[in-house]
Amino acid sequence: MTATILDGKKLASEIRKELSSKISSLSEGFTPILAVILVGENEASKIYVRNKKKAADEIGMGCEIIELASSIGENALLETIYELNDNPHINGIIVQLPLPPHINPLHILSAISPLKDVDGFNPYNAGLLACKEDNAIISATPKGILRLLKQSGVELSGKHAVVIGRSNIVGRPTSTLLLNQDCTVSITHSHTQNLPEIVKQADIIVAACGCPNLVKKDWVKEGAIVIDVGINKVDNKLCGDVDFTEVSSVASFITPVPGGVGPMTVAMLLENTFEAAIKQQSHHQHQHCKCKHCQS
Repeated sequence: MTATILDGKKLASEIRKELSSKISSLSEGFTPILAVILVGENEASKIYVRNKKKAADEIGMGCEIIELASSIGENALLETIYELNDNPHINGIIVQLPLPPHINPLHILSAISPLKDVDGFNPYNAGLLACKEDNAIISATPKGILRLLKQSGVELSGKHAVVIGRSNIVGRPTSTLLLNQDCTVSITHSHTQNLPEIVKQADIIVAACGCPNLVKKDWVKEGAIVIDVGINKVDNKLCGDVDFTEVSSVASFITPVPGGVGPMTVAMLLENTFEAAIKQQSHHQHQHCKCKHCQS
């Protein structure tokens, strides 16, 4: 068996084209705007932010980058977020992680308005997702993973999904999202015993642990779907958490690194921002409407 590639780059391009068309058809004078807060001089973060800005520009979405010194205090950063929350022209707010060690990320992410929390990291949106509420804003990477899985055409209901990694950014929300799709979900991590044996049971593997080429061929059941979230550098080359060459010979579908989950994350962030903008515009119109329905 040679695995079919789940091409995140191609799918993300299609999603961006759809979003571009939707944005161009919006009423004149209304452009969704994403605000990105970048704290400090982390080179990887700068690259990620540039990629988001470039993708937003391509589809006609506004993107404001707010660069702040790494020495900024937590209260000053919170004030910046409150200003963006109150700014009616800003539809989405993200804070590029990681933050400097003197700033508590939970305090910062919790301060972002749930309506503008297009990264889906505010505990309110995480709670809505856990409660299977349709109005939850879903974290961009897990949302992209689900879209790639659906691209495979495989029925997810009843499948055993094993997620490797339990971060609040990928592992936990992805596990919840798959549970909401009626998968049976196992969450594994650095303290899991007999990891290869557990992974071998999976119909769907989501590797998100930051360990280069961890998942080998003998870890994978024949015909499994493998989603590789890892981005690692080995000998100056990018690789994922899955040994792509080995695992491709037994999996039915697999995502490449690069070109898999990464482009989908950016596309989902833009989609979240667009959807948030439409909801906010609708809410604003209802506030100004005098009909009984909108005033109730």
